[in-house]
Amino acid sequence: RRVEGWRVGEVVLKDDRVLIPFKSTKVVEVRRVVAWDSNELSLDGFSPSLGLIKVDLRPLQSMKIVYDKKKAVAQSKNNREIYEKYVKREHNKERDFINKLVKGLTILFPNAVHVFEDLEKEDLVSKNKAPKNRRKRNARTPWKLIQRKLSEKTIVVKVSPKNTSRTCPRCGFVAKTRVGRVFKCEKCELELDRQRLASINIYLKYTTMRGFPYSDDPDMWMR
Repeated sequence: RRVEGWRVGEVVLKDDRVLIPFKSTKVVEVRRVVAWDSNELSLDGFSPSLGLIKVDLRPLQSMKIVYDKKKAVAQSKNNREIYEKYVKREHNKERDFINKLVKGLTILFPNAVHVFEDLEKEDLVSKNKAPKNRRKRNARTPWKLIQRKLSEKTIVVKVSPKNTSRTCPRCGFVAKTRVGRVFKCEKCELELDRQRLASINIYLKYTTMRGFPYSDDPDMWMR
């Protein structure tokens, strides 16, 4: 009865089980759109009805750093059993954190569309595209998993990440670089934290994609 009227998704074969996913076909009344910029230590969101939002990911990062150190010690002692134990514990704690995060987002923002950048993690951890320290930090942040888990509970849409942290949302000016935490528009002189800037531009990309008119109301960006 739980899946009556639902569509069957793509079957997943595991070593010890078969997973048969179902997709609901019910109509959802969308109340708001929340756009998210995925960062190392936070999810930075924007919605016109709510303003700017920040979700702290530091507890997740701290946990993963602790287990990275424990795994490194186990590897140095060539203790495979202890290493696997730490891998499993880290995996369980990560999943628990993300499940609670997703549950909190769905409670705080019911009937919302959540918009993310379509990030390719391979680019973020590639030797040719990111320095070593940056690659290690990027590898610790499970953006894709957060998005996938959230998509199981609500509507998730992805947009292109191109120029989201270099474009002025008020006048459309595109900066040549994205150096520094604060974006300063050379054309209209708007100044905005770069993570907040990205979340606003992600929202604008979604609304443009959906055919909504562009708004140049300067007050909206500063709420």
